[in-house]
Amino acid sequence: MTEEIIFAGFGGQGVLLSGRILCIAAMREGKAVSHLPSYGAEMRGGTANCSVVVTDDEVASPVIRKPSICVIMNKPSLLRFEPAVLPGGLLIYNTSLIDVEPERSDIEIVPVKANDIAAGAGSLRSANMVTLGVLFKLRPYLTSLDTALKALDEAVSSRNKALNAINLLAMKKGFDLLNGS
Repeated sequence: MTEEIIFAGFGGQGVLLSGRILCIAAMREGKAVSHLPSYGAEMRGGTANCSVVVTDDEVASPVIRKPSICVIMNKPSLLRFEPAVLPGGLLIYNTSLIDVEPERSDIEIVPVKANDIAAGAGSLRSANMVTLGVLFKLRPYLTSLDTALKALDEAVSSRNKALNAINLLAMKKGFDLLNGS
């Protein structure tokens, strides 16, 4: 198993944190991982993305040209990364902020009202946790939800740990979203 994943959005939407949580959790389950963050000139408000490789083998390269999975938080990122997703791949996107639908018919597309669900969990800042929960539901072989929830505490900086209860709830809401819960 090898998955090449891109998390993308505006700086401040937590896309780098999402990648870090996935990496920590997958490592705890014995997988090889890489995490390559990238942000524009502005950390908050500029574009940001991170490339994550999760594999049962060795990571050949942290550079991803054709991701098998994209988790997209804003419209500019959708326009940039949708064309790159491998045929048969997965695209999860935040319909709370994206007012266009993806055009591809050869990939699995999962719309998520991430900001709306996050607000219901207690903070708009946890929209990334909602999409992460959806990812773990759709691709459970990456890591279990339990392991990801435990990795959250390690991944979040000390100044933001107060939000972890909300982050946990948001991730669970994303995971349960596909159950109709």
